[in-house]
Amino acid sequence: MYNAQLKRRLIQAPMLACVALTVLLISLGVTAHANGHEIASRAAPPNETLQMSDARILTLGDSMIAWHSVSKNSIADALAESLGEPVENRAIGGARIIYGLPITGAMGMKISKQYRGDEVDWVVINGGGNDLWLGCGCGVCDRKMARMISQGGTSGEIPKLVHDIRKTGARVIYLGYLRSPGVDSVIDACRALGDEFETRLSRMAAAQDGVYFLDVSGLVPNGDRSFHGVDMIHPSRKASRIIGQKLSHIIKTYD
Repeated sequence: MYNAQLKRRLIQAPMLACVALTVLLISLGVTAHANGHEIASRAAPPNETLQMSDARILTLGDSMIAWHSVSKNSIADALAESLGEPVENRAIGGARIIYGLPITGAMGMKISKQYRGDEVDWVVINGGGNDLWLGCGCGVCDRKMARMISQGGTSGEIPKLVHDIRKTGARVIYLGYLRSPGVDSVIDACRALGDEFETRLSRMAAAQDGVYFLDVSGLVPNGDRSFHGVDMIHPSRKASRIIGQKLSHIIKTYD
């Protein structure tokens, strides 16, 4: 009897493990899809030519742009609606400017890898927030920030990406981050660093023709929670719509 029970357990264990793994993979897939991350569908070998869409506007970055993608209420969706033309959105939640893992980096977790030499007219970029918050805890971040962008805005990973895009003739808009004045947020410690980071971005934009910086740091009224989601980090649908319209205004002005 004992041997029979042991045999059943040996048979059942792999089956249970298989079921557990399947449930985990499904849950991960649902979560990724729900957040608009869909990394697998965006992945492609670096040397493979991608089938491009008809969009002449491309968005790259992190969850600032990717948020509300599933419901078609992201910043990229609002930009497309305001312009009345398609926008290809490759932004992925959690993506960073500096990212060391090669496989997931090539899949888009490294923001520069989201761009593949595409022949477009405009590229909207955001990013750097995850590097400062998750990468160095918004504490001792001088070296991290310098690697992303120098004090004068002329060197670093971000100016290099912008320069590479500009060489194709495409114009670039770098999008800054929202603030939450008068409301507590888990990223309050990042405010001073964020201000310095975006000062450098504005210097970069001022020094290059065809590069623009959209500053949204003053968009949120004091104490107003309606511009953020419940986490007080990501933009609400309202904020995404307004930011998309602001991006549209820049494109319409300089197109």
